[in-house]
Amino acid sequence: MHIKVICVGKLKEHFYKDAVKEFAKRLSRYTELTILEIPDEPAPEQLSPAQKEQVKATEGRRILGHIGPQEQVIAMEIRGETLSSPQFATAMAHWMNEGKSRFCFVVGGSLGLSGEVLERANFSLSFGSLTFSHQLFRVMLLEQIYRAFKIHSGEPYHK
Repeated sequence: MHIKVICVGKLKEHFYKDAVKEFAKRLSRYTELTILEIPDEPAPEQLSPAQKEQVKATEGRRILGHIGPQEQVIAMEIRGETLSSPQFATAMAHWMNEGKSRFCFVVGGSLGLSGEVLERANFSLSFGSLTFSHQLFRVMLLEQIYRAFKIHSGEPYHK
C-alpha cells in the first residue's frame, strides 16, 4: 500500500512541519507515504476570473504530472462529498478491497483545483465548508488518513 499526498505550496511554520513528521511516522506502521510539494503560482488578490483559471490550470498541469495511471485519486475539494471519520475509513477499506493499493490525495492551491485535476479524480472529498490554511489542512488530512487506518484496524484511536 502506498499513499501519496500532492500539495500546492510549502509548509513554512516549524510546528506544521513537526506535526506532518509525527503523522508520517505514525502512518509508517500502515503504509508507505510520499508527500510532494508543488510550487504555487503567484496569485495577487485582484485577478480576473480568466486569470484565476490560468493559475489553477498551471498548478493543475504540475499536479497531473505526478499522478500515475493506476492511482486512486482523491481530490480535496470544498464541493466534494463530506464523510465522517468512520465513513472515510470505510471508503478507504472499500477501495482497498477493490484492489486499489496506490492512493493519491490532492490538495490544491489557494484558488482550488483545476477542472482537469477534478476530472482525473476518482473521488472528491470535503472537510466541510469552512476555510483552512493549506498548511493546517495538510496536517488535518494526514491525521484523518491515520485515523482511518486505526478505525479499519479496530484500534481505539478514533474514540
